[in-house]
Amino acid sequence: MEKDITIYDIARELDLSPTTISRALNDHPAVNKKTKQRISEAAAQMGYRSNLFASNLRRQRTNTIGLIVPRLDSPFHSSVIAGMEKVANEAGYNLIISQSLETLQKEIANANTMFNSRVDGLLVSLSFETETLEHFENFVSKGIPVIFYDRVAEHKECTSIVIDNLQAAYKATSHLIEQGCTNIVHITGNLKRNVYADRLKGFKYALIDHNLPFSEENVIISKMTEEAGTLAAQQILEMDPLPDGIFVSNDTCAVSCLKALKKANISIPRDIAVIGFNNDAISRVVEPNLTTINYPGQEMGEVALRVLLLQLNGSRDNVPSNTINLRSELIIRESSLKSKTNAKKKAVHL
Repeated sequence: MEKDITIYDIARELDLSPTTISRALNDHPAVNKKTKQRISEAAAQMGYRSNLFASNLRRQRTNTIGLIVPRLDSPFHSSVIAGMEKVANEAGYNLIISQSLETLQKEIANANTMFNSRVDGLLVSLSFETETLEHFENFVSKGIPVIFYDRVAEHKECTSIVIDNLQAAYKATSHLIEQGCTNIVHITGNLKRNVYADRLKGFKYALIDHNLPFSEENVIISKMTEEAGTLAAQQILEMDPLPDGIFVSNDTCAVSCLKALKKANISIPRDIAVIGFNNDAISRVVEPNLTTINYPGQEMGEVALRVLLLQLNGSRDNVPSNTINLRSELIIRESSLKSKTNAKKKAVHL
């Protein structure tokens, strides 16, 4: 293997001092243009590569930001990453992305790798299994900013970026009730995570406010994957009586559940109205189109990265609080419009 070309090799080749070579390659004004050009051409010809890592370490910055996501195959996290990449690129930072695969062990390993890679800051959406934040204490003690987003946990030194999941779930459940649903199933994820715990609370509060009973049997806790949606549908089909509404905590799971119910000759929304969460592209492709909560993933990614950059530049005072809430909205489509379907049915009978 050929060894890397250094500034000392270029200095010997051109009979100049290593200091002059270094200054020229860093565009220092003390070196005239002709000498800079001569050195630049020689460096290119000899195959010199700048050691950015060593240079950044001297400046105490690596211009890299670490990101830990639960799963890379999530449409929501894909949109979040797109937002983060956009802001990072504009600011001259690189994003190092890893996934925890929903396990604490992998999340700890990822955090250690990011710390040893000397990332300037860390962005995290927590795994299903995470209960403590001890594996992020190295960052906090070194003054490396940590931002939690979507799936968050409280830490006095860290900022969280979220939506009001309780309010969003309340709106979704209330919409089903307004459509005439009285026996609603809620499909959700691991309740250790704020997003699922808060959505369950919103579901419960909507039932209470509309004088409907809450039953633990109507809460299905799953992995929120495509396969989980199919399994949930099988569980629902065994219920007696069948529910007349389903509120699911993500669109991937909601769509697979909807498709499995249709396959079993359940009419959506006439027999069962369905609502998802996230407003993923799949919600607009499935038939009938899926009512869902618009969760601004790209905006969340952009905000998280901007807040991190503010903290990196010592502007923590400009961050409004430890928790930043983004807006979400209910998008009503055909999958939940029972009243419209019932009106059509009555018109046919007339």
